[in-house]
This record gives sequence, structure tokens and C-alpha cells, in this order.
Amino acid sequence: MTWMWQQLPIALVLLYFGGINWVIWGVCLRVTVSVMGHWLIGYFAHNTGQRHWHVEGASVQGYNVRFCGLITMGECWHNNHHAFPESAKLGIEKHQTDPGWCVLQLLEKIGLVWQIKKPEDLPERLELVAIQA
Repeated sequence: MTWMWQQLPIALVLLYFGGINWVIWGVCLRVTVSVMGHWLIGYFAHNTGQRHWHVEGASVQGYNVRFCGLITMGECWHNNHHAFPESAKLGIEKHQTDPGWCVLQLLEKIGLVWQIKKPEDLPERLELVAIQA
């Protein structure tokens, strides 16, 4: 819930330099588009797309939505997330664009994050079944 309070400094700066119009475009519209985009990707990532993994016994399966890896910071690789939920790396294949992983690697190099987990660092899941493409 702190994300709402985090908009206040941005809103004050925008109000000072550009008035209420800048606040509407720079905060209200930006947040609205971001939240709607998040839920839209979430809808597709739980209903349609590619799957390389099946989690037996799970009530919901995730799907990879190929066309939007860059704009979602890798969140579109949702089948990978369902297969390896503790992994910070969502784009696990070479062609899967995952800018969020790149940011985490940079933050790790400068010492701001640590103990980042990848799929190969996680224990084997018996309920995880690879799907042949």
C-alpha cells in the first residue's frame, strides 16, 4: 500500500513545474495505465499462451505470453514463474527477454541485493512436469 504514498513526491514536483495537467499525465494516467497493464498481462498469463511446464495438482496454470517480455520486465514468462515460483529469473530460455533479471544482476553487482535465486538453485519439484513442444 505504500506505492500510493510514493506518488506524492512525484506529484509535488510535477505540480510545481507544470501544474495540475502534469500531475494528471505524470501520476494519475501513468498509474492507471501501469495497473491496467499489470492486470491485462495477468489475465493473458493465466488463460492463453505457451506452456513448457505443467504443475500437477495446481488449480491454475501459468502461460508464457511471448510478445511482451520487454514491456513487462519479464513478468510475461508466467509459466516459468509457476514452475519456479521462488526464482527471481523469469526468462529462463535464451530467447525470453527478461529486463527485470538484468536489473537484479546489476543491483547484485553493486551490493544492493543478494542471495538471488535462479531455477537451478531450487530443490526439485516432483509435481513439475516438462511439456514437450
